Amino acid sequence: MNQGIDITLKVWRQKGPGDKGGFEAYHAGNISTDMSFLEMIDVVNEQLTRDGKDPIAFDHDCREGICGMCGAVVNGRPHGPEKGTTLCQLHMRHFSSGDTLVIEPWRARAFPVIKDLVVDRSGFDQIIIAGGYISVNTGGAPDANAIPVAQEVAERAMDAAACIGCGACVAACPNASAMLFVGAKISQLALLPHGRPEAARRALAMVRKMDALCFGNCSNERECEAECPKEISIANIARMNREFFKAGLFSATR
Repeated sequence: MNQGIDITLKVWRQKGPGDKGGFEAYHAGNISTDMSFLEMIDVVNEQLTRDGKDPIAFDHDCREGICGMCGAVVNGRPHGPEKGTTLCQLHMRHFSSGDTLVIEPWRARAFPVIKDLVVDRSGFDQIIIAGGYISVNTGGAPDANAIPVAQEVAERAMDAAACIGCGACVAACPNASAMLFVGAKISQLALLPHGRPEAARRALAMVRKMDALCFGNCSNERECEAECPKEISIANIARMNREFFKAGLFSATR
């Protein structure tokens, strides 16, 4: 029979973007180690609701580790202590009875807090809108294989495309940089022949939008790579820098 654990939560509570926030402590008793982290918060919220208190607001959707909606910092680690794992896929068996878990939202100027653990990550959407797409007519489904792509190249593009846009890279970076996210989105298209016609415009537009939104710059700390739940490589940042530099030279000579 599964033995439940008793833990203490110190959760960041903030009513709104303009309100002053702070940590509040909650006891979570007899928590099944088979629960996911978000299921544990659901249990705590059920008790808060029964007590007539405001439940903890947090983002979630698929709870399968593929949508990027979930995200909080647990004891100083975005998505918690397990490598290559989203918060919704983190299970309570990785914690022990008597543990104290400090839970707080992503901390970044570009990700303002909406309420409690929920932050506004629409900055990522604006970066994608700026150029993270291919605008040519690609034809029907059979046409997708009309241009041969080397397996190694396709695999690198797919590795970059694994980014779910959760924002853990921004939360982990001491500069709140979004360069791993932007690098992955630029790389997944720049590596493929389908994305090359717009590569220069894409790199300039996405990087400039990132800077305009007040994300920080990369200083090669590598926290982003370490905390990314999809283990996106910082090699994508190097590729983004090359694409941006080449695009700048090309535009300057026109």
